[in-house]
Amino acid sequence: MTDWEAWLRTAAQRPSDHEDAKWQRTLAQVKASLDAHEPLNGRPWRVYAKGSYANNTNVRLNFDVDIAVEYHGYFYYDLEFELKGKDKSVVGIVDSDDPYTRDQFKKDIHDALVASFGKDSIEVGDIAYRIRNGKTTLPADVVPCWEYRRYDSKQTVHHGARIFTGSGKVVNNFPQHQLDNGTSKNVTTSRRYKRMARALKKLQTKMLNEGVIKQELPSYLIECLVYNVPNDKFGAGTYTADMRWVLATIFNSTLNGGDWNDWIEVNGLKYLYRGGAKWTREQVHTFADAAWNHMGYE
Repeated sequence: MTDWEAWLRTAAQRPSDHEDAKWQRTLAQVKASLDAHEPLNGRPWRVYAKGSYANNTNVRLNFDVDIAVEYHGYFYYDLEFELKGKDKSVVGIVDSDDPYTRDQFKKDIHDALVASFGKDSIEVGDIAYRIRNGKTTLPADVVPCWEYRRYDSKQTVHHGARIFTGSGKVVNNFPQHQLDNGTSKNVTTSRRYKRMARALKKLQTKMLNEGVIKQELPSYLIECLVYNVPNDKFGAGTYTADMRWVLATIFNSTLNGGDWNDWIEVNGLKYLYRGGAKWTREQVHTFADAAWNHMGYE
């Protein structure tokens, strides 16, 4: 029989300082390769980590480090809510005369990585350039992106990053909002939010390894699911009680009549299940049910 309280307390632990240093070294290695590439010199770009490492919710040290390389010579935008359908001039946007194209920025990033780590170590994906073969401290996914702004009103603008995939799709992310909201919820819940997110990720891995489930939900989705659990459901006397509330909330939300369609991503700006999501309510419901049963809750 599993001692679930002891197991959850171990699973919920944050990575050690030594483990944190490894992903930070990977980020520094990628930045150094870009800094050394002459065509990128003097251009307005920045590089930063995003995803589970940056948000302190990672659970597997060998998991890829997501690294954004964001161009700031111009920006993309959307006018939403009260501004929808209006001209960009209402918020002071003027056309850019920067001639540096998206294709050239992607090529320069690719060439910089090849020059530093070797052609055989770089895999070209739909979104990212993947660095493999042990050429960096940890494997890395390097994502070219561009500054993005979502204007909800003249006074409300949300800054994010826009990705243009190789298959022609456009993806808007808000990594700073994700970081800020996750940190705020973690403080409000006395650090139980991120502990439960890490524990639930490890619980999924345990269930996969034991053949209890066959399909793995994305790491980011699990963070979002735990994020939507109300703050007052965290902070019980035991971690087992907290996880019970987490799984019950996810299960009940994803019932046919649940409020699942109103759940949001951690960034607070996108709905979790709407707009062509990569996951479904049914998949999440099945997972929550299996996890509940695996832990022996009644």
